[in-house]
Amino acid sequence: MQIQKALVTGASFGIGETFARQIAAQKGDLVLVARSQDKLEKLAGELQSQYGVKVQVISQDLTEANAGQVIFDQVAGGPETVDLLVNNAGFGDYGPLDERSLTKQLAMVQLNVTVLVELTYLFLGVMKARRFGAIVNVSSIAGYQALPYMSVYSATKAFVVNFSQAIWAENQDTGVRILCLCPGPTESNFFENAEFPQSMKSSGNNYASAAEVVKETLSSLDKKDSTLVTGGISNQIIVNLPRLMPRDIIASLVEKQFRPKG
Repeated sequence: MQIQKALVTGASFGIGETFARQIAAQKGDLVLVARSQDKLEKLAGELQSQYGVKVQVISQDLTEANAGQVIFDQVAGGPETVDLLVNNAGFGDYGPLDERSLTKQLAMVQLNVTVLVELTYLFLGVMKARRFGAIVNVSSIAGYQALPYMSVYSATKAFVVNFSQAIWAENQDTGVRILCLCPGPTESNFFENAEFPQSMKSSGNNYASAAEVVKETLSSLDKKDSTLVTGGISNQIIVNLPRLMPRDIIASLVEKQFRPKG
């Protein structure tokens, strides 16, 4: 898919930043969205200088109500100029539900689900009118299995999987490509932001690189599948386990694995 202009949320670091860099390398213009204006402007400057692309920065807290509409209304040249929407912004939180901040859990639902639906709804309409465009909704392999101690996070990612697959089916003949991206553990600051204890953190040796995940995703935009699970055979096994074993058994096994260490 030839991308003329892409909008990427959560573009200040991790997978979102990597999407921005790889799209710019393909000479695609960008709209970068995140809270951190300084980081976005620094990235925009680098991409404009290195690749000669146009980059618009929108500093917006996506946990605020109607954040999607605010972004939609600010796109330079109009929303119809966006060929690719990457709904990447999201975060997790670790710990027993009743011991975590309720405010943080509700903000997670707003960011991981509500604004993703809002932006998808708004941009899908203009893409269908043009009969061209693509939407990538970033979920996770966590969307295939309940995760004790990350209950809200895994639930939001399950929503993204089902939502994306449904609208993929609705739009097979509209010219709009819908893809649900489900990476496994990826190099980022996700685990720090989720406040994982040090004892629960992996060395990172088994993490996929953001560059690998994004490269595979952009290559998949010319295919017809609704969902892309990156990270090799181990992640394929994880997402298919619920088909092979009772969900209660899997949830109990995962609980032992994720249980806070004393």
